[in-house]
Amino acid sequence: MRMKERVDNVLRLLDEYYPTEDKCYLNHENEWQLLIATMLSAQCTDDRVNIVTKDLFKKYTSIDSFADADLKELENDIRSTGFYHNKAKNIIAAMQRLRDHYKYVMPSEVEELTSLAGVGRKTANVVRTHIFHIPSIVVDTHVKRISQKVGFTESDDPVKIEFELMKLFPKEHWGRYNTQVIAHGRSICKARKPNCADCCLREYCKAAN
Repeated sequence: MRMKERVDNVLRLLDEYYPTEDKCYLNHENEWQLLIATMLSAQCTDDRVNIVTKDLFKKYTSIDSFADADLKELENDIRSTGFYHNKAKNIIAAMQRLRDHYKYVMPSEVEELTSLAGVGRKTANVVRTHIFHIPSIVVDTHVKRISQKVGFTESDDPVKIEFELMKLFPKEHWGRYNTQVIAHGRSICKARKPNCADCCLREYCKAAN
């Protein structure tokens, strides 16, 4: 099967089984909250992050409050998300740069977003997708694993995967693919125990076949 046909069929099936609207699984009320929540989500589940940020965003209510936070206290506040030493340090530094360099205005370009401490392309693309509504592909563990299974990529490098998928997909599917594949990975194609019998993509999956 040609790659274009494979891509068209997989995207069609995802549209049939999952909503086509972009959905963010991290709770937030503004752009800097989403940035911080996404930074916390590294090596952590969205559910755990949402539990932590429920109290965190009540305690720290502005960019300034994070920028001026006590490092040890912030570490303790986010401890349960893991890697809390680096996360706390990066959050404070990122909010300081957002305040001092960008004058409280969240940038929208990848190069500017990734100039913030602790912000890689994945985090930058989450912000671009859900705050600025700029079509972007977010390569998380679900997107990486399932894209490999259906033959869209053989790479393990998230940046390479991002650019490969951008070439394969129509731009209107970039954000949609993120949302649909995350939903599929959580409900059907679980990493430890995939439910291949109920998988709408099994015909195109290397593992299922």
